[in-house]
Amino acid sequence: MRVIVTGGAGFIGSALVRYLVLDKGYDVLTIDALTYAGCEASLKVVEGRNNHRFLKANICDRAAMNAAIADFRPDRIMHLAAESHVDRSITGAADFIQTNVVGTFSLLEAARGYWNGLDADAKAAFRFLHVSTDEVYGSLGDEGLFEETTPYDPSSPYSASKAASDHLAKAWERTYGMPIVVSNCSNNYGPYHFPEKLIPLTILNALAGKPLPVYGKGDNVRDWLFVDDHARALDIIIEKGRVGETYNVGGRNERRNIDVVRRICAVLDKLVPGDAPRENLIEFVTDRPGHDARYAIDATKLENELGWRAAENFDTGIEKTVRWYLENEWWWGPLRERYDGQRLGLSAAKAPA
Repeated sequence: MRVIVTGGAGFIGSALVRYLVLDKGYDVLTIDALTYAGCEASLKVVEGRNNHRFLKANICDRAAMNAAIADFRPDRIMHLAAESHVDRSITGAADFIQTNVVGTFSLLEAARGYWNGLDADAKAAFRFLHVSTDEVYGSLGDEGLFEETTPYDPSSPYSASKAASDHLAKAWERTYGMPIVVSNCSNNYGPYHFPEKLIPLTILNALAGKPLPVYGKGDNVRDWLFVDDHARALDIIIEKGRVGETYNVGGRNERRNIDVVRRICAVLDKLVPGDAPRENLIEFVTDRPGHDARYAIDATKLENELGWRAAENFDTGIEKTVRWYLENEWWWGPLRERYDGQRLGLSAAKAPA
């Protein structure tokens, strides 16, 4: 099996690459532009393996995508390359439109050109998986879950750009007959997570005795999915999923943001006791603009149709995550030097210069 993974040096992408190379034994070409959140060190465990190669390239570069696909001749393309941080999208939406919308178009067209040139059997076997987010659905109230049929209602420039890319993928399947499947996932967490996101930010700030900023009152709810569970799900979806369908991937682990932060503090206090409870470091800060109240995924279709189940619940997954950060400063230390541990959304309401 020959698989291209775009965005494979990112958080979810690198987890997928490690799983496909090490657990499945597939031949994998990782494509990543190595922007600020791309980290080649996340692929260190697959370096030098004869079934993995790395290409630094941007999905917006159509010529580079044409050449990479033609040279590698994949059976599958798993598209994860994206700008993915809501806070950054509020202060710099242009990059999100360029990468998530224009880049997805570029990759779809490159893949379509390659797919059209395949013989009948290879054409029928080929699959393209477009990986997206539950944020395209907008915000839930206190009840209910996002289903695959939930209308799109994005709130941020990030989620709007991902919604647009989802529509492109679905249109390329309907218009051109390309064998495309779409997935939408809940919030991921786990090892190799870039330090600006809530969970790694909280872990590393708490270790350093720095303030733990929480937006608003911390009442916003997210459904948390351990990243290795997500990687398995993506492989199952592209293997068994029906062409033209969408599959939601969720961990069935809803938590308020404040409870996530408190749980991390409790795990750290147990593993690395300090002079005072780390919960004392929590600081409530001005909420970010357009902050969705609640996300929660209904993964029934994926579970019943394709047989996937999350192996980790939040408590087991968060302890594994905290332990990984305690043991792997070699990975996050250099990243922390260029990112100082502030919530990026604090300046989100400022107008562009």
